[in-house]
Formats: sequence, C-alpha cells, structure tokens
Amino acid sequence: MTRIADKLTTRLSVAALVLAALVQPAVAQNWDMSNEFPGTSLHGQVADFFAAELADNSEGEIDVTVHHGGALGYKTIDHFDAVGDGAIQLATSPFSAWLGIDPIFQLSALPFLAPTTADARRLYDLAKPEYEKVLEDNGQVFLFATPWPPSGLWGNKAFESAADLEGVKIRTFDVTATELLKGVGAFPIKLAWSDVPAQLSTNAIDAVLTSANGGVGVQLWELQSHFTQVNYSSGLQAVHMNRDTWDGLSEAQQADVLAAAEAAEALGWQLAADSIAKDFAVMRENDMEVVESVPAEFTAFLNEAASPVVSEWAEKIGERAERILSAYRQ
Repeated sequence: MTRIADKLTTRLSVAALVLAALVQPAVAQNWDMSNEFPGTSLHGQVADFFAAELADNSEGEIDVTVHHGGALGYKTIDHFDAVGDGAIQLATSPFSAWLGIDPIFQLSALPFLAPTTADARRLYDLAKPEYEKVLEDNGQVFLFATPWPPSGLWGNKAFESAADLEGVKIRTFDVTATELLKGVGAFPIKLAWSDVPAQLSTNAIDAVLTSANGGVGVQLWELQSHFTQVNYSSGLQAVHMNRDTWDGLSEAQQADVLAAAEAAEALGWQLAADSIAKDFAVMRENDMEVVESVPAEFTAFLNEAASPVVSEWAEKIGERAERILSAYRQ
C-alpha cells in the first residue's frame, strides 16, 4: 500500500507541476519597431495602428514602441539583417530594400505591371506564400504587407513626354527603376528615402520617383512644384519580426500578434486606396500642380520601355514567376 500511495503522490506532484506550468502567466514583451519613414506617412500610421491593436489584443502584455523617421539609426536597407539577427524585434520595410535578398521582392515594383491598388492586392495575394518562405528561411516571420499608392514623378515641371525625361536627375528606389529611366534618357540616382530632402535642397537631384503619399509625408512641395501620376508601380512594405521573438511567445500571444497583423493589413490597403484623392487635395492646397492624366503616347512609351524589364525579371526567377504571373494575368 505504501508503494501505491508513493506512486500516486508522485504522479499527482508531476501533474500539479505540469498544470502550474500551463497556467503560468505569459511573459510581458517590450519590443522596438523601426520605420525609416515619417509617422505621418501611410506606413507610419499602419505601424502605429498595429502597435495599438496588439497592446489591446494582449491586454498590455505586448508593448511595441514604434521609432519613426529612422530614429533608431537604421535605414530600411539595414532592417532585414537587424530583425533577423535580433537587434530589433520588428521593422516595417519596403520590398525595394530586399532585392539583394531574393529577386521575388521585385515583383510589386515591376514597372506598370499593377497600376492600381486593386491590381497590386491581387498580385500580392498570389505571391504572399513566396514572401513568407524567404522570411522563414532567414530567421524571421512575415506578418503582413501593405502598398504604397502608385508611384509618380515629383519635379519642377510636368512629365508628359519622352523629351521631358532627358537628362533629368531622378531619385529612384531600386535597380529596375534606375535601369529603366537610364534607358529612356534620364539620369537616375538610387537613394534611401531619408537622403531625398537633402539631395533635393542641394540640387544633387531634380526629381523624385515616389508616391504622392511619400512626398506629402515630408512636404516635398517645399522643394518641388509638380507631381505627374504615371502609375509606375504600387510597391509593397512589409512588417516583419524576429523568429526567436515569435517562438518565445505563448500560443495566445502569437494569436494576438496575428490578429493585430490582419487588422493592420486591412487598414493599410484601405488607406492606400483612399489616400490618392486626399493627398492630391493636400498637394493642391500647397500650390502643387498635380497632373493626373498623362498623354496616351507617353503612357505607351513608358509601357514599351517596361516590357523587356518584366520579361527579364520573369526569366531570372523562373517557375515561381511563371506561376504567379500566369495566375495574375488570367
């Protein structure tokens, strides 16, 4: 009887320990999130919403401090390694900074492939599993992505013909845009976003390829007089987190993160769709000349210049590109 009692006591003790482990409160989390863009930008707003939503979902267990304007000292080109290595827990980063990681991230920024926000969303949904896999292979978790509104050309003149581009020093955000604009006679210069205002103010560049929202966020009307909506692309920006940080969460906390990500993603896509008219109004209030429709001849010229760029990208990627583009074009 004594042995039976001892065994029963031991089993009860083990069960009690297991139960205690299961009911222990989750460890509170304090995370830093880096954003090179201003807090007033579309993606700054999305990042702040995600942090607030996560704090609410987790009842304060997970607190995210969003550092806007590169306040942590990281440019977007640094974010991939910083998050992967655990130097920071989270970041919001444009795909254009990740082309050296995997060329699949070029997809959303391919010229004139997805000219509207609705097109960009359809393309994103098809390619998302590929994005998730690359992040997974690099010690990170892909939480969600939201678009920039379609890119246009900021400058001190309208861009309505091939001749208007000749010799113009234009800031670009990736190699593809740089090569394309060089091929049509411009003088493109790839720059990090935080370097743009200084380069404009010293006349190192004449124009900027970016969305209306990007320019509004830093009040580019103080340095530029025109915006031409050429609908170059709707590049994506991702929120990504460190894998070890994710693995250290309880299942409930992981569910809280995913719920906040889903809500923030929905907000970001809606903001992008709504922002175009709002940003144009703000620009006009600040005496910007906004060119919403460009001549058909210029559009045809740009699309013709872009066609081999898209084909070259697809050939480089191979089966992954063929699968995504085939489904998208259907």
